[in-house]
Amino acid sequence: MPTIIATDRDGQEHALAAKAGLSLMENLRDNDLDVAAICGGCCSCATCHVYVDADWLGALDPQAMDERELVQDSAHFRDGVSRLSCQIRVTDRLDGLRVTLAPED
Repeated sequence: MPTIIATDRDGQEHALAAKAGLSLMENLRDNDLDVAAICGGCCSCATCHVYVDADWLGALDPQAMDERELVQDSAHFRDGVSRLSCQIRVTDRLDGLRVTLAPED
């Protein structure tokens, strides 16, 4: 079971025992982090916006164009590190992944 290190919007760090096969958004939500995810993970709302630690970007699948367009519309977009957590599938190779929840739009 991979461990995900997530920093919430108050700056508190949480070590989550993540379930491989689920999206990062589902793991964040299931561990009571404040992720709205109002579209349920369909890549249509950007309410699961996170910042991925730069050291981990190479371990993730490339960002699809629809995800990129949605996240770029956020007032809190950060080029290169902004991702939608619903589009990141958790696998064992992501053990130790570090993310920070972006401020809500």
